[in-house]
Amino acid sequence: MIDLHLHLDGSVFPDTLIKIAKKENIILPTYNEQELLKFLQCPIDCANLNDYLTRFELPGLAMQTKYGLSEVMYDLLKRLNKQNIFYTEVRFAPQLHLKKGLTQFEVVEAVLAGMNRAMKKYPIRAQVILCCMRGKDNHNLNFETINVAKKFLGQGVCALDLAGAEGLFKTSMFEKEFEFARKLNIPFTIHAGESDSIDSIRFAVKFGAKRIGHGIRAIDDERFMEYLANKKIGIEMCPTSNLQTKAVENLQEYPLKTFLKKGILVTVNTDNMVVSQTTLKKEFQLLEKELHLTDGEKRKLLRNAIEISFADEETKKELLKKVGR
Repeated sequence: MIDLHLHLDGSVFPDTLIKIAKKENIILPTYNEQELLKFLQCPIDCANLNDYLTRFELPGLAMQTKYGLSEVMYDLLKRLNKQNIFYTEVRFAPQLHLKKGLTQFEVVEAVLAGMNRAMKKYPIRAQVILCCMRGKDNHNLNFETINVAKKFLGQGVCALDLAGAEGLFKTSMFEKEFEFARKLNIPFTIHAGESDSIDSIRFAVKFGAKRIGHGIRAIDDERFMEYLANKKIGIEMCPTSNLQTKAVENLQEYPLKTFLKKGILVTVNTDNMVVSQTTLKKEFQLLEKELHLTDGEKRKLLRNAIEISFADEETKKELLKKVGR
């Protein structure tokens, strides 16, 4: 299986968080794993995306040192390997991990160290996507993220992203960042059409996004869906997360099957394994139950993931051999 839309700070498990907290004298509300889960997980009746994003605060405390960052990444890949994930692209925002004096360069170095350590021990392939963040006054931090991405491109970093409160900080506000990314030949995906309108996706595509994170609102325009299919712009869908953030009210109105029928390169992902209390296996089981997803559709989703991944062509060929044509 392949997970292309997976946030590192939304996938920090209680035992790992407690281990790091005890080593680095971080105060947590509880050191009991089950009780701590209540602070990390978002209920299905979450109010909205902004409410969902509050669950990232505690994991962020443990991701401010080289040790914490490396350990979180290593632990996640170890778990993914157990879940039969053989390729993943894990995303995080370096600018959120500077509170104890690290630079963005050092943050990325630490995460890649954890990734490489895991890949030496387990048969899993991984790369990282660096997130720029939506905000009013963080453009300089975003440009720094882009420069760091360029330094590590092809050495573990595969792309850029734009994450955060989409409804509060419109995609259109970040054109300069992605103009700069294009000049540096860094590919990127953009969170769009989750808590904002289809215009958010239109701006992301205009900027040059190769993929769209969530992309729910593409369903609102027939011709635009055809455009996405023709241009082979992928959509990274995350069913459980989309229900929690109220991007859709229920799975009966979830556009995944429509996107598939339109020929859009849509994929299924977890988004945040801990915050959304999910695994990729659970996401597919949910779709089988609620949308009657067929085996043929599952194979198509997996092949789509390989096609739109930021892996090199050699890796894509290896992945295709794993899943069969």
